[in-house]
Amino acid sequence: MHTHTHTHTNKRDTVVCLVSGGMDSAVCASIAAAQYDLAFLHANYGQRTELRELHCFHLLASHFGAKHRLVLDLAHFKQIGGSSLLEGDEEVPKVDMNASIGHHIPSTYVPFRNGILLAIAASWAEVLGAKKIFLGAVMQDSSGYPDCRPEFMLAMNQAISAGTKPNTQIEIETPLIHLTKKQIVEQGRILNTPFELTYSCYQHNDFACGACESCVLRLRAFLQAGDKDPIVYQSCVDIHKA
Repeated sequence: MHTHTHTHTNKRDTVVCLVSGGMDSAVCASIAAAQYDLAFLHANYGQRTELRELHCFHLLASHFGAKHRLVLDLAHFKQIGGSSLLEGDEEVPKVDMNASIGHHIPSTYVPFRNGILLAIAASWAEVLGAKKIFLGAVMQDSSGYPDCRPEFMLAMNQAISAGTKPNTQIEIETPLIHLTKKQIVEQGRILNTPFELTYSCYQHNDFACGACESCVLRLRAFLQAGDKDPIVYQSCVDIHKA
């Protein structure tokens, strides 16, 4: 039983966490969980691995004891198209493990996805009275998505401030944005992030393909961190050449 001398520690502020089910959002949630109660937000938008991502989202929400869960079906992304990540569009490109990755905008970019998701998160945060939105965006050592850049986050913060009630104060937190994937794995291990509950593949729902850009970045990160990726891959991927 808590005594009255500690009542000020019982009430924790709630923050909204955008959780895809991937390793970055899971580490981001681990960081947020150290200080805050969590409201987990996930979007189904026609991505190829929608079923697996949603499954991982619920596993992570249970693991972290999220106080709120919100799953949105955003069919308009698939209707608009423009990304190989979406079912029905072009194939997800395979990436050689030795290939240089980054500094380009890949076909898996979903036009303005983070802008739309952050706008929804801001709407929910205002209703919940949450003062922060946690997003696991990564700029370095990752795909060149324009909506993962620090300047975009700054602009979105300004838009949220201008577009909400005067007494609403919501700030986007991107604690991983300047980290490499290797550093994210290392940070996750320190925080006991359950990587076995995460999934990063762009291509398949059952076993990770090991060949898409997201799989390659993840495999490289675990290798560079001297760690073993706990998820199952479709084939025996030779990552030691990376």
